[in-house]
Amino acid sequence: MASFLSKENITANASFNRWLVPPAALAIHLSIGMAYGFSVFWKPLGNALMGADGKPLAACAAGATTFSEKLSGTLRALTATDCNWTQFDLGWMYTLFFVLLGCSAALWGGWLEREGPRKAGLVSMLCWCGGLLISAYGVHQHQLWMMWLGSGVIGGIGLGLGYISPVSTLIKWFPDRRGMATGMAIMGFGGGAMIGSPLATKLMAHFASPGNVGVWQTFVVLAAIYVVFMLCGALGYRVPPIGWKPANWTPPPAKANAMIASKHVHLKNAHKTPQFWLLWLVLCMNVSAGIGIIGAAAPMLQETFGGALIGQHDASGQSIGFADIKKDEGLTKAAAAVGAGFVGLISLFNIFGRFAWATSSDKLGRKRTYYIFFILGAFMYCAASYVAGFKSLALFVACFAVIASMYGGGFATIPAYLADLFGTQFVGAIHGRLLTAWSTAGILGPVVVNYMHDTRLEKGAPFDQVYAPIFLVLAGLMVVGFFANMLIKPVADKYFMSDAELAQVHKLAHEKSLQSGGNVASSNAAPQSGLLVMLAWAAVIVPISYGIWMTVQKAWVLFS
Repeated sequence: MASFLSKENITANASFNRWLVPPAALAIHLSIGMAYGFSVFWKPLGNALMGADGKPLAACAAGATTFSEKLSGTLRALTATDCNWTQFDLGWMYTLFFVLLGCSAALWGGWLEREGPRKAGLVSMLCWCGGLLISAYGVHQHQLWMMWLGSGVIGGIGLGLGYISPVSTLIKWFPDRRGMATGMAIMGFGGGAMIGSPLATKLMAHFASPGNVGVWQTFVVLAAIYVVFMLCGALGYRVPPIGWKPANWTPPPAKANAMIASKHVHLKNAHKTPQFWLLWLVLCMNVSAGIGIIGAAAPMLQETFGGALIGQHDASGQSIGFADIKKDEGLTKAAAAVGAGFVGLISLFNIFGRFAWATSSDKLGRKRTYYIFFILGAFMYCAASYVAGFKSLALFVACFAVIASMYGGGFATIPAYLADLFGTQFVGAIHGRLLTAWSTAGILGPVVVNYMHDTRLEKGAPFDQVYAPIFLVLAGLMVVGFFANMLIKPVADKYFMSDAELAQVHKLAHEKSLQSGGNVASSNAAPQSGLLVMLAWAAVIVPISYGIWMTVQKAWVLFS
């Protein structure tokens, strides 16, 4: 088994087609991307326990109003079996997901570079799918702590390893298209919920019965499906031999672009450079500005536009406010449906932005691409605060569609930016450490948005005027990111490894060179692998198409 998983065994031969690697990466990212879709389980789990009268039991934190009371209720909910869970109780899993993702990627990124993507992909599969099974048992026994441990902690470790497992490999296979290669894989992480959420909803409906909401069975089925996909993805990983390059491609001269390094920085030195921390700030600001508002997308649209969303007006012909909508259950459901459509549209732009922006960065350059993110992003937030004032739904939606695309594009472009500055030898591990910026942003962004939202409501601000100052603060974060990006310069020569140090790294990682490994792996489709390539891509394109179709149906309500 050790030999089967070793780097020597997965070094590609001359007949290997590099286009088999992206679908392998997509298979893993589409699976772990379901972390974004876990909110579909909150309402069913909140009604999991029924009383003798057939109605859901009270929540463990019933009557709690302050944060300390809610937290006390959550601590009781961890082991209680006589009360239901609240969204506050379950929502901590999101925090665990993305904190553990960043921490595990940072801790084990170096191990991944030494041992190779296949071993990391298999460990990711065991953690993510094993975590789902632990969570299934936790739901069956109504033990919240098992949900947190299973999917939150163990699954979060699987998220981190799975997320960074293909980065270094893809960049080495596609030195001519670094942005496109990482964009394809990271697009899958954004699309995982697009596929998993509607599938989970159908499975819960199938397994549901009186007294059983069907969640634990859904977890088991999803775990089984993800085992197959992630196993195929991990086994599909191959690494190129040292010195490999695509056929008919000549690397640009070293001095042609000072921002693209021709040497490599060791993992132990990357965090000592100012470039690492500037990139950390760039990613943190881009994600912070997007994640908080995307997480509140549906209520933001409903509160800002009120009756304008569903054609409801008062006697004077003015659109009624969200406060009036809340008083009518039918109007509330209608507005929620439009809000869900807005979330679906944002999801599509988030996903396709990952591929489109990362691919365009191959031509524009990474630094220029991030300039666009920050300048255009700040402008869009300011524009959104303006168009919200005169209730232009189309322009408001357009602003956030662009923002969502750049939010996703920032994730997909950052690995290529790292490879340009630090070289490709340790790019996966360096990327893993940089993802702590995502963990930080996952706390910072929602805290800023939610705190300002609640504070303005407490001060009596009308619902439709709550978000304008929030948008301006988020525009300020984009300005901070702009200046951090402006300060990024080429890495100083003293941080790069010498040829002797690089040779030692290759030896420790058991990497083969072209001389020792034989023929050069082909960049063109070998006749014997053409059918395999089509089957591999079909295996990921079919579920992606299903997810897109389901999301388009949800988003269509915005235009109908």
